[in-house]
Amino acid sequence: MRRPQLAQFIERMESDSVAIIPSGRETVRSNDTNHRFRQDSDFYYLTGFGEPESIAVIRPSHKEHPYMLFVRPRDPEKETWEGRHAGVEGAVAEYGADAAFPISEFAAKLAEMLDGTRNLYYRLGIHPELDDQVIKQIANMRAGARRGVQPPEVITDTSVIVHEMRLIKNDDELALMKRAVKITVEAHLEAMRATRPGTKEHELEALIDYIFRRNGATAPAYNSIIGGGANAAVLHYTRNDQVLHDGDLVLVDAGAEYQGYAADITRTFPVNGRFSAAQRDIYNLVLNAELACIAMVKPGVRVNELYNRSVEILTEGMVRLGLLTGDPAKLIEEGKHKQFYMHRLGHFIGMDVHDAGRYFIRGESRQLEAGM
Repeated sequence: MRRPQLAQFIERMESDSVAIIPSGRETVRSNDTNHRFRQDSDFYYLTGFGEPESIAVIRPSHKEHPYMLFVRPRDPEKETWEGRHAGVEGAVAEYGADAAFPISEFAAKLAEMLDGTRNLYYRLGIHPELDDQVIKQIANMRAGARRGVQPPEVITDTSVIVHEMRLIKNDDELALMKRAVKITVEAHLEAMRATRPGTKEHELEALIDYIFRRNGATAPAYNSIIGGGANAAVLHYTRNDQVLHDGDLVLVDAGAEYQGYAADITRTFPVNGRFSAAQRDIYNLVLNAELACIAMVKPGVRVNELYNRSVEILTEGMVRLGLLTGDPAKLIEEGKHKQFYMHRLGHFIGMDVHDAGRYFIRGESRQLEAGM
C-alpha cells in the first residue's frame, strides 16, 4: 500500500519530472563493525522502507511504474547473518512500489528513467558517488541530444517539497511524537530520583537509555548530554564521564526516538535535591522566559518574535541579578547577552531532532502554522 506522504509528494511534483531519492547508508563504527543502521528520514517518510542500499525513483508521468524501488535482492546466505530482506518481491507486495528491481540494475536503467523529463528532483551533496553517477549520466545524455535524447534541464533539491511536507505533522505523526515525549518524561523523572552526590554522569545516561528501551523507544534521538557543574555550560557536552558533586546542578538533555519520531527535553536540577539561592534565581529566570514564550505560541506568530521575547526577559533578569550592568535594550543591541545566551530559542522537531523546514521565507522570519 502506497504511503499517503508519497501520494502527496507526487501531487506536488511537476508532471514532466522524476525524483531520485536514496536511502541512508551503513557506516563503519570500527574495522568490520557498523553502527546500528537508521534510515534516512526523507526516504523513510516517503517510502516506509527501512533497509539500506535502496533508491526510490518517482516519475508521475510514467503510465506503468510511477513509483519504483531499487533494493537489495533476497540472499539466503546473507540473510543467515543479517535477517530477512524484503527483496524485490517484498518492495512491491509490502511497500507499495509499482515495480522493484535489484539495486545493481539502477545504473543500467538510469538513462531510461531520466529521458524525457524536464526536472530532476535530487539532493546533491549527500551521496557523492551517486551524485557523480547522476551528473555523468546527464552529461552523456546531453551529448546525444541530436538523437532525440532529452535529459533533465533542471535539478531541484528534493527538500524543497519533502521538508515542507515534513514540517506539518498529521495526527498519526503527532501521536508518535507524544509517545516519544511520554517515554522521555519518564526517563527524566527516573534520572532525577536516582541523582545524589557521587552519582556519575554516565550512570544517569545508562538509566535514561534503559527507560527509553524498556518503553519501546528505538534509541536516543541524539547523544544524551549529562553535564554536572561546569559541564552543563558546554552546549554539546557528551563525554558524560564525571562525578556529580554536592552543591552542583546537573543538566540532562535527552530525548527518545519512537517509531522514527524524536523527543527533545532538557532539564536542570540540583544534585543534592536542594537549590541554593543563586541557583534558584537563575532557574526561575529561565523558567519564566520559557513559560512566557510558550504562552505566545500560536499560528501567525513568527519564530523570531519568540526568540526576541526570550532575549528581553533573560537580559532584564540578568541585569536584575547583577550578571549584566546597564540598560537592557542597549545591552541587547550590543549583543552583551550572548555571553550567557549564545544559541537560539528552539527548533523544529519531528523525524529528526533538529527537524526539516525553513526558518526564513524570502528573508523573513517564518510564521508558525498549525501542525508544526
